Amino acid sequence: MLMQAWQALSPAFFAAAFRNWLFSITNFANETSPGRATMPKLKLPNIDDVVAIDIHTHAEEPCGLHADDGYDDFQAQMAEYFKSPNKHPPTVEETAAYYRAKNIAAVIFPVDAERETGFRRYNNYEMLEVASENLDVLIPFVSIDPHKGKLGVREAKKLIEEYGVRGFKFHPTMQGFYANDRMAYPLYEAINDGGAIALFHTGQTGVGSGMPGGMGMRLKYSNPMYMDDVAADFPDLKIILAHPSFPWQEEALSVATHKPNVYIDLSGWSPKYFPPILVRYINSILQDKMLFGSDWPVITPDRWLADFAKLDIRDEIRPKVLKANARRLLGI
Repeated sequence: MLMQAWQALSPAFFAAAFRNWLFSITNFANETSPGRATMPKLKLPNIDDVVAIDIHTHAEEPCGLHADDGYDDFQAQMAEYFKSPNKHPPTVEETAAYYRAKNIAAVIFPVDAERETGFRRYNNYEMLEVASENLDVLIPFVSIDPHKGKLGVREAKKLIEEYGVRGFKFHPTMQGFYANDRMAYPLYEAINDGGAIALFHTGQTGVGSGMPGGMGMRLKYSNPMYMDDVAADFPDLKIILAHPSFPWQEEALSVATHKPNVYIDLSGWSPKYFPPILVRYINSILQDKMLFGSDWPVITPDRWLADFAKLDIRDEIRPKVLKANARRLLGI
């Protein structure tokens, strides 16, 4: 009878069992590999020695590791959209070498969007292992899709308590959620309790631009007004609204003006395209809350800084945007 029951099991059963076994082994390796167990707790660069802090750079895996999910084609499209000099994303090591040569510190992070995009995420522990070899210039943040629920909360606590991670990147459009969805609140609470920063993509994105259906990416999720609820419900949580928030620039300025815990990073756009109202707020009431960010590798610091130098910004405010505001926010 046992043999008959065994033979009755479908091939799909065995396939599912194998997938579950492989998933469990992969997760176990991620948590217990010797490299991660011995990785030193993250330290901060000597900010006195750098000329600027780039608050927004991306950690990418080498191409060729996602051959089954379209990741390489996606990256090629992104490079074309942004007219990037990097046809393939630079690795974390290459990013560190670039910023070291420029004497700029960089906040660097992956984006956990595997549920929504189908692209395998750059595992936080894998990225941190590489970044930990370059802490003279890199300030690693991490990313957790809030849809991961209690599993994500547990990972966030571990990353803060055991590794000293100082910030988390969210991309509502790529992760498919509204920032004020209560589903995400337990994760925000863990970040807040750990004294870390929450950085949210806002506004339109180049992700999926020009691709059929925009690759399924929905722009509505990244209206910065949804972050206003988060800022109100977590008044001690340090929040960064990433990018000039086209087409919701005034909403972003309103939230940052009204909520003391909200900052704006200026990444993803060349400063020559900044709308006049954004320049006006940089020069006035939000001068202490504006942060230099490039969006490396799709926009390089060289390009951003060259265009920022031509912008009509008061001389006493430039150092705040380039370094002082980020230094205060990061607690360095």
